[in-house]
Amino acid sequence: MKPGIDALARRCRVITFSLADERGCGARFDPATGFACYVEQVREAMDACGVQSAAICGVSYGGLIAAAFAARHPERVASLVLVSAVPPSWTPDRRVKFYLRAPRLLAPLFCIASVRMYREIAAANTGVMAGVGAAVRHAWTAVTHLFSPGRMARRVHLLAGMELREELARVDAATLIVTGEAGLDRVVPVRLTREYLDIWPQARVVTVERTGHLGLITRPDEFTRMVAPFVVETARAIDPRRRVG
Repeated sequence: MKPGIDALARRCRVITFSLADERGCGARFDPATGFACYVEQVREAMDACGVQSAAICGVSYGGLIAAAFAARHPERVASLVLVSAVPPSWTPDRRVKFYLRAPRLLAPLFCIASVRMYREIAAANTGVMAGVGAAVRHAWTAVTHLFSPGRMARRVHLLAGMELREELARVDAATLIVTGEAGLDRVVPVRLTREYLDIWPQARVVTVERTGHLGLITRPDEFTRMVAPFVVETARAIDPRRRVG
C-alpha cells in the first residue's frame, strides 16, 4: 500500500502498521482474543504516537477493523474512511472456501489465479506497455513481500460467527466509503462494500475510476484527492483550530 500511503503523507500525517499477527510488527496477538486484537492495535498505535483522535482508515479486511474500532472507541475517531471494505455480513464465497481447505498447499495456485487482477491494473494505466509494466512491478512487489497463507486463512476464520452489525449501528462518526468500479474489483465486490450504506445511510460514497480493489496502489493521487479533503473537513468541523497536513 506504499503508493497510497506516500501520497496521503504529502497532505496529512499518516500512522500505519502491519496487523498484530505479522512477524516483527511489535504488536501483541492473542489467538484467544482474535479479531479484537486488531481493533485494540489501532488504539495502541495512536497511544504510542500521542494521538488522541484521528481519521481512521481501513482497507479491505482492515475496513471492518476500522469500523469496529469506531464503534468501540468513538471518542478516538474524528472520521472514518472505509476503502473497498469487507462488510459485517461477509462470508467466504466458493473461491475462498476452496483455498481455505489447504492454504499453504494451494498458495501457488492462488498466486497463479491472481492474474485475474491484470484487468484492473491495465485499466489504471494508459497503453498496453504501461499496463504490462505496472503488472510486472506489482508482481515483483508480491514476490519480494511474500504473504502468509496461514495468517490469511486465520483472519478469515476469525470472522466466523461474528455479529458486528448491531454494534456498528451505534457509530455516528462522519464516514467516507471509497470503492473502485464495480466491474473491476475482483476481491471485495463493490455491492458488498456499499452494504455499509444500509447501516449508515448518511455516509458519503466516492468511486476511484479506472480501478477496482487496488485504487490506493494503482491510482494513489486520485485516491488522495478524494480522501484528504474529507479528512481535513471533518477534522476542522470538530476543532476549527486543528491543522491537518
